[in-house]
Amino acid sequence: MGDGAQVRTLAFVALAALAMLSGCGVDTATTAATSASIKKQEIDQGKKTMEAAQQKIDQAAQQVQQRAEQAGAAADK
Repeated sequence: MGDGAQVRTLAFVALAALAMLSGCGVDTATTAATSASIKKQEIDQGKKTMEAAQQKIDQAAQQVQQRAEQAGAAADK
């Protein structure tokens, strides 16, 4: 094998390695973006669940208040 062939082979191997490493970076970036998107969805769903729970708590507290007022009015009679 001549010097020119060795240089071409080495250049080809270097290009192939570079292409493989570049592909890994893209996969990593894609995975990170997908993970971030999933986490954002989980956070948004958690906020919705928390808001729904807060509404139920507020409704329950309002019912307790109304019952206490009714009990107080009944005791005054």
